[in-house]
Amino acid sequence: MRNTRIASLLAAGVAVTLATTLTPATAFTASGPPATNPLRPYTQQKLHWGPCDAKTPAAFQCATLEVPLDYSAPGGKSLDIAVNRMPAGSTKKRRGVLLFNPGGPGAPGLGLPAAMEPYLPREVKKQYDLVGFDPRGIGRSSPLSCGLTPDELNFDRPYHAKTFAKDVRWARTVAGKCEAGEGDTLRHITTRDTARDMDLLRAVMGERKISYYGGSYGTYLGAVYMQMFPRRADRFVLDSAVDPTRYGRGTFQEMAEATEPAFTRWSEWTAGQDATYHLGTTAAEVRATFWDIVAQADRKPLDTDEGRLTGDDIRSVRDVFFRERHAAEWVAGLKKAAEGERPTTPAPDPELPPENEVAGLWAVLCGDTAASWPRVPQQYRRDAVRDKARYPLYGDFASNIKPCAFWKPAAEAPTTVDNNVVALILQNEWDPQTPLTAARQMHRSLHGSRMVTVLGGEGHGVYGTGSCADEPATVYLTTGRLPEKDIACQAPADSR
Repeated sequence: MRNTRIASLLAAGVAVTLATTLTPATAFTASGPPATNPLRPYTQQKLHWGPCDAKTPAAFQCATLEVPLDYSAPGGKSLDIAVNRMPAGSTKKRRGVLLFNPGGPGAPGLGLPAAMEPYLPREVKKQYDLVGFDPRGIGRSSPLSCGLTPDELNFDRPYHAKTFAKDVRWARTVAGKCEAGEGDTLRHITTRDTARDMDLLRAVMGERKISYYGGSYGTYLGAVYMQMFPRRADRFVLDSAVDPTRYGRGTFQEMAEATEPAFTRWSEWTAGQDATYHLGTTAAEVRATFWDIVAQADRKPLDTDEGRLTGDDIRSVRDVFFRERHAAEWVAGLKKAAEGERPTTPAPDPELPPENEVAGLWAVLCGDTAASWPRVPQQYRRDAVRDKARYPLYGDFASNIKPCAFWKPAAEAPTTVDNNVVALILQNEWDPQTPLTAARQMHRSLHGSRMVTVLGGEGHGVYGTGSCADEPATVYLTTGRLPEKDIACQAPADSR
């Protein structure tokens, strides 16, 4: 079965929290005697910047930051955090550091500054060191491994009564393998601990504050940092935002909910292009054509350039419907396959992600939110049946059982995001991973934020794409000025 990428996205029991020993505002100051600052051995470390690997641009330098596994007991085991930076282009105009996180959870971050650097305005690069890092447990930062097989990496699992018991075994097996392989380490692979790592990096780099660019799940990480360390947050840009009130199981379910209006929009647009795609002259005809293809593929998988596709495989590519032209080309190809021809346009994202990224996804997402996941498998059965009826494209995928159902809680409760820290939120109207409703909830939770919505904007990720959101984001990063009010601006007409 084909697989879509990790959703860019996406604690239960309360144990001793860091707040009992260190307050957020003073946790990582570089001063204070050891008796009052148990993190002093970490804050006093020196980063040894040197050349990166051959794949990283020569302008970047790399180093390793040592962090405690458990911030409430910093004398115990430590982890290594891989960090890189491109120094600011102007000593005179330098403001500080701009940290980057690409999302996930589970995605490595070292490559993001280098990937975005060509698209960043010169003034931004003059003012900031561009700093990337792999979050704890991910990539080159003391990477996790659960020893998952290729089949166990696949979490896009539709609900069927005859396969539900197998899905329950899969979820239990993944949770059990991660527990056996990583044990107590999992309790500390969380968003809150990654936020602490960011603040420790700030202290070690000698910065009073940090600025930040986070995409997808990285918006949640940024919001948690703002909640924990409000006086350390400078200029925060949150691109394609997660709903902090539904983070966890709701992250998957929001994708299913948002796919249905995207599918409706696509069918309406495609009906006006029947001379090109031959899928129907009305929206109802286009939808009927699509569902006929799915039904035929359920009876007999379609032979395509990307292999044999079942109806479930086709439904799993729900994110394609957020890009109208791309979706029309793909479905037209499927129609040809259903008629005995091979389609020429493959669907996106057919490959499985690396094992470490999937292990990291479950470690962070389940660790952060374990208490909110039902523990009774039959609840997932009921929810999947209900949501397949409500959201036919992806509802059962989203609500089916996941390893979080069997995950042990992290070391502390998750963060409630509710603060007045200043931030700028950027959002495409038609985002397949973090829907517009999610970004609006993030905006409501961050009372000091402004939001730029690109009406008609398609795709996951806004800044640097040439949309009307680029200018206000650049102004904010370079001057600190937020828009006076929220902005809703139109995407270019040819952006489909």
